[in-house]
Amino acid sequence: MKKIVTVCLLALAGVTGMSAATRSNKTEVARNLDIFNALVKELQLNYVDTIDAKKSINTAIFYMLDEIDPYTEYYSSDDQEQFNMLSTGEYGGIGCVITKGRDGRIYFAEPYEGTPSQRAGVRGGDVILQIDSDTLSTKWDVARTSEKLRGPAGTVVKVRAMRPYVADSIVTFEIERAKIVNPAVTYYGTAGTDGKAGYIALSAFTDKAAGEVRDALVDLMENHGVTSLVLDLRGNPGGLLESAVQIAGLFVPKGTEIVRTRGRGALSERVYKTIRKPVAPDMPLAVLIDGGSASSSEIVAGSLQDLDRAVIVGARSFGKGLVQSSRTLPFDGVLKLTTAKYYIPSGRLIQAIDYSRRNEDGSVARMPDSLTTVYNTVHGRPVRDGGGITPDVVVESPKINRLLYNIRRDNWDNDFATMYAASHDSIPAATEFVVTDSIFAGFKRFIDPDKFAYDRACDSILKQLREAVEVEGYKTPEVDGQIDALETMLHHDLEHDLDVNREILNELISDAIVRRYYYQKGAVANSMRYNKALHQALKLLENREEYCRILNLR
Repeated sequence: MKKIVTVCLLALAGVTGMSAATRSNKTEVARNLDIFNALVKELQLNYVDTIDAKKSINTAIFYMLDEIDPYTEYYSSDDQEQFNMLSTGEYGGIGCVITKGRDGRIYFAEPYEGTPSQRAGVRGGDVILQIDSDTLSTKWDVARTSEKLRGPAGTVVKVRAMRPYVADSIVTFEIERAKIVNPAVTYYGTAGTDGKAGYIALSAFTDKAAGEVRDALVDLMENHGVTSLVLDLRGNPGGLLESAVQIAGLFVPKGTEIVRTRGRGALSERVYKTIRKPVAPDMPLAVLIDGGSASSSEIVAGSLQDLDRAVIVGARSFGKGLVQSSRTLPFDGVLKLTTAKYYIPSGRLIQAIDYSRRNEDGSVARMPDSLTTVYNTVHGRPVRDGGGITPDVVVESPKINRLLYNIRRDNWDNDFATMYAASHDSIPAATEFVVTDSIFAGFKRFIDPDKFAYDRACDSILKQLREAVEVEGYKTPEVDGQIDALETMLHHDLEHDLDVNREILNELISDAIVRRYYYQKGAVANSMRYNKALHQALKLLENREEYCRILNLR
């Protein structure tokens, strides 16, 4: 009895201590809110110039949240459309990607197929001159332009544009806005040497993603006779956790645990299991991931890996094991905040960065592999936590040098596609189009060396070397001569560098041109020929012995 009383007293003391700590924390919060409120009032009443209160307070909010983690975000009433689009993939507008060119002008980069912009005749590369009564200047940015183009479905926006490389270059569009629904499944079809493998590319985990994947999978099975599947999650940043559970549930038995989340409190744990009969419980499956696969993508890939249900192919995923929930705030604001961490079936947490532990300068770093813990899959395969999902079959991503980076950054590939499309009414089917020697030669002629921002890494390093030599006191005629000789050896002309990088440039040019004619779906279909990770996955699915060996199937 005495022992029981002692335990109860200790427990009561713990509760009392926690209550005291909680009260102290609440007092500290209230105190600092009073200070902040008084500070804002003083600035508003007595500062020498007028202060934009909304902007100032939003800056304070964003800075505070940024100190926590990148995923805890505040959406004001003005940002509701953006918040809703993240979860539903829907918004009111014209359905077109816009971007800013190297000349500072805003142009239509890519109208989505079947949207108001595409039906109105907008083409990729059209330069936006005027929206309704507003004339655009180089001071306009993408956000401001996008805001003008968006609006309630049924309303009309008038856009005046300039179409490069054509005689009658000024075009005017009257575009009736609509509810734009970005599909989560950007493409699906058959693949493999015998056409018996299915391929589904998923770009986001919206509230409709699971239904789209299910419909695509059923069509591939019933109407195309596929016997294996590749699910492509590369570049997919995630989305709704529930959507991830539903998609994983297409491939595993009903009642299978996919993920569990654990929040701040001891009673906050939630377990997510599949609730429906699977569509393809036994179909050989490969999942493609890369460094852009995060959050819900990692739940799907990680759970299927832990359950030995799929072979994961590609590069290590991003490593986001944090769960966000939304909370409504006064004046129609929304706070999306991190409320839990998720754990996939083996028990591992794949969060790569601990934001609660920062360096003295405020920076954070990925958890080193040496500090990760080994877990085991259902069939006993070792897997690790703490750094994303490591593929079962690693396919390295191509190295991107400064030449390729500058071509993409300054849109040389897209600008060339605009010129090409202006003089070619049609091209072969998306799956058949290739960049011929003639097209590549035209691309090389198109790039003006005088306008190409060629900040080569070697040039920067040599410049730093010269500065270091002088600062450290090693500058002599002999050393200068050696650096000059090295600079001569490392100097390459633009045409030579384009030829050296032709293989990957063919992919960039082909993608840009195909999008002008066949939009997103065509671009994905065209890219499949260059897709090394996909080819590796298909090769593996055709080799059932190797597939079973990797998954330790008996």
